[in-house]
Amino acid sequence: MTQIARHQGTNSVQYTRIPSSNARYIANPQSIRLNRLQPIMACRPSICTMSLGRCFAGHSLDNKLRLARQYGFQGIELFYEDLVDVAVKIFGDDSKPNQLLAAEYIHQLCADLDLEILCLQPFMHFEGHNDRFKQQSNLLELLFWVDLVHALGTDLIIFPSNFLGKETVSTEFNVIVEDLREAADLGLQSTPVVRFAYEALCWGTAIDTWEASWEVVRGVNRPNFGICLDAFNIAGRLWADPAAVGGLNKGCRRALHRSLHNMIRWLDVDKVFLVQMADAERMRKPIQPGHEFYNADQPSRMSWSRNTRLFYGEPHLGGYLPVRKILATIIHAVGYQGWLSFELFSRHLADPDSEVPEQMAVRAQDSWMRLSAELHLNSGILRKRSTMQFASTKL
Repeated sequence: MTQIARHQGTNSVQYTRIPSSNARYIANPQSIRLNRLQPIMACRPSICTMSLGRCFAGHSLDNKLRLARQYGFQGIELFYEDLVDVAVKIFGDDSKPNQLLAAEYIHQLCADLDLEILCLQPFMHFEGHNDRFKQQSNLLELLFWVDLVHALGTDLIIFPSNFLGKETVSTEFNVIVEDLREAADLGLQSTPVVRFAYEALCWGTAIDTWEASWEVVRGVNRPNFGICLDAFNIAGRLWADPAAVGGLNKGCRRALHRSLHNMIRWLDVDKVFLVQMADAERMRKPIQPGHEFYNADQPSRMSWSRNTRLFYGEPHLGGYLPVRKILATIIHAVGYQGWLSFELFSRHLADPDSEVPEQMAVRAQDSWMRLSAELHLNSGILRKRSTMQFASTKL
């Protein structure tokens, strides 16, 4: 467990270099001076396949993978809908045998492009069902997903926290932990072993903060079960309220500061299996009845997430979340050195315009270059610009 070194006579925690620790620096997350940090060598760029265009809009996985590699990305998160789309369009339908063929096909595509498949995601609504027959059905489906990740040549599945209604799912901590422990044990029994990363969605029914998801990880207590830290979801719960005028929670700065301090104190960096990142637009008007994104059947944060995410460092497009501060804490204070993956949902990804995937790839590369410079990441990404002309970005 990381220890914080406090300097007497100050109100903040100052830097302390601890050579033997996983953490490069212990710091007050409110005042991390990035220009004094040494470059992090091990952080590598990844992007979720969905973030380059949705398959139902006609954006093929083959093209998105090619663009990911062309613009310097070394890994991808495979969105399950892209796998199903390949099964249907290349192998005829979405039957399980054809999904396995699609997984093998995608594995070869990525091998040819020298792209690493980080994970298959998302396995939705896995845990906590009041209907225990549904829970058993999920476990059987998970067995098939284990076969899929083996065929893909990866070893990680992402579980987002369940956001079905309270009439459908339990909010009991012990129920959630036991269901996820059963999943972890299933992964331990497979060969090779499959890992799982639990991600707190900021609109989750029972688990909506990284702290709550970390308690679940500790409760599961299995070596193959860790946490996925998503900078958007962390900020989306602590900092932002898209249903409020101005888009902020009351007391958001203090809440974020306290949460990042807890992150430094509590997290075991070896249990951080993946870090995802995205910003989001500040709404001109709160997402209330009458707003174009309002949906009475879903939380405002969910509508906001699905329509308005941005890449890191796009304030000109309305980005306003403290993503830099969150990532600086995870990387330079907690000591994470691993994949950093863009996971961006947006209404624009459903645009059938054939230029959308490359537009998104260009933005993603620009974002990574900015992130690398601002957070001192020595990633070695190569800039390869397109011949496309961007008079304006479709946002």
